[in-house]
Amino acid sequence: MFAFLKNARKGFSLIFPIFIVLFVAACQPSSMSSGPTINTSKPVRVALLIPGESSSAGDNIIARSLENAARLAISDLEGVQIDLRVYRTSGNAEKAASVAVAAVNDGAQIILGPLYGESANAVGLALSNKNINILAFSNKPSIAGGNVFVLGNTFQNTAERIVSYSVNQGRRNVMIVHGADNVSEEAGRDALVQAANRNGATITGVPSFEMSQQGVINAIPNIAAQARNSGTDAILFASGTEGALPLLTQLLPENGINTETTQFIGLTRWDIPTATLSLPGVQGAWFALPDPGLSNRYIARYSAAFGEPPHPISGLAYDGIAAIGALVKSGNSNALSSAALTQSSGFVGVNGVFRLLPDGTNQRGLAIAQVQENQVIVIDPAPRSFSGSGF
Repeated sequence: MFAFLKNARKGFSLIFPIFIVLFVAACQPSSMSSGPTINTSKPVRVALLIPGESSSAGDNIIARSLENAARLAISDLEGVQIDLRVYRTSGNAEKAASVAVAAVNDGAQIILGPLYGESANAVGLALSNKNINILAFSNKPSIAGGNVFVLGNTFQNTAERIVSYSVNQGRRNVMIVHGADNVSEEAGRDALVQAANRNGATITGVPSFEMSQQGVINAIPNIAAQARNSGTDAILFASGTEGALPLLTQLLPENGINTETTQFIGLTRWDIPTATLSLPGVQGAWFALPDPGLSNRYIARYSAAFGEPPHPISGLAYDGIAAIGALVKSGNSNALSSAALTQSSGFVGVNGVFRLLPDGTNQRGLAIAQVQENQVIVIDPAPRSFSGSGF
């Protein structure tokens, strides 16, 4: 059932425009769950909820990029008509819920967006009795479920990929380092702990540090001693490049951690910003990232179309539209049901393979990269389907 996906990817590298998400539909489910019945021969109305008209300049930049990506996806569809209606939420949960209700009253058959987890949760509650599914741009599993699916790459997904790779490489004694009293860092910690337990790794410690420069400095001697004395052969960092990561990777080697025998591994991307790649402490480190070949093609395509590079999350809007298009093209009147959205064979998106799960979360195929001489080198390619390694 994966031959079609494999052949489709071959064409993916040869045809331009190339970024239609491909739907693998060898086996249709015997029953469908929530979602409207649609006429696939007529335009499908999609409501795109973006954080436009916000007081935040950043929100407005993201909104523009999401809308552009969605329209780019529509232009690449063949044999499917999408009636895209754009609703601006101002990045506000209350307004997001209000415009979502208005969108359904206007005839929306599926919701794409909103961006923020709080807004997605509010939209899900507002539409809980409307038989409409929501493909949110959030990456928070806590708001997924019911009629809400998250498209964003989750900590759980990344943690599973990097920990399973670490174990397969013989790095089984792992320490998990995170910032204390920080929602994001603690969520990352929990995802890493769960992934370690699922993959048979031994957790040698879960030390934390106060979220300040002095807090990191004060915690380093104890973290380093714990790693040296426990047989740790891999340190997993919940921190990102915008936070404590640069200081952690600098000070741990200065306190006796040999990166030749203790592998540094990141939960977040260490190539953003690119200046991080030149730091001495990250040389040789591993982290996960989307399929670089597909991501780079998307960036080039978007830039050529709109005269500027896309925001990093804009590909989620492309994936959402193209997945909807692929499902509708199947001709099934239940194409937008939860059962159709969560078919196990999944899709190929602009960042690689992905699939939506019945619990509202997702799985995305990620590559493992290593920092070598200030450059990103892929050492384990992203999986091309859900039947191989990497999942």
